[in-house]
Amino acid sequence: MMASPWPLLLQRVVITLKPIRPIGHAWFWGLLLTCYCGLIFYLSSRSMLPVPDLFSMQDKLIHAAAYALMALLFWNAGRNYVTAHSHFTLEKLLLVTVVFCALYGASDEWHQSFVAGRDASLFDWLADTLGALLLTLTLWRREAGVLERE
Repeated sequence: MMASPWPLLLQRVVITLKPIRPIGHAWFWGLLLTCYCGLIFYLSSRSMLPVPDLFSMQDKLIHAAAYALMALLFWNAGRNYVTAHSHFTLEKLLLVTVVFCALYGASDEWHQSFVAGRDASLFDWLADTLGALLLTLTLWRREAGVLERE
């Protein structure tokens, strides 16, 4: 029986938060980001999502994790740009990544206000933005530390 690659992927991305090395071009990460944004749009257009209620504030944790993943995809696409353009710094990438995720989260909440059985929530948007911010700050600290040591 073949072992699943998911534990290795989770160890590499989520647990240790090591940035994935860009695969060739930013378009690859941009395509993944576009597909992921489409998935979020699709899921937020559903009236009910089959998620069991395990503990309070679970939905905020899910929001934060979803937008942390979005930030990771955006960061990896942008990391190629930082490498190619010396005037675009990691600090600018941090800001652009968080702003993108916050704006997408706001548009997603607005979109949900038109879906039967769903509503827009400021607290969901804050969880989205916080998830993106925390992951992006972690990636920035790791990469800035690596660049300083090199």
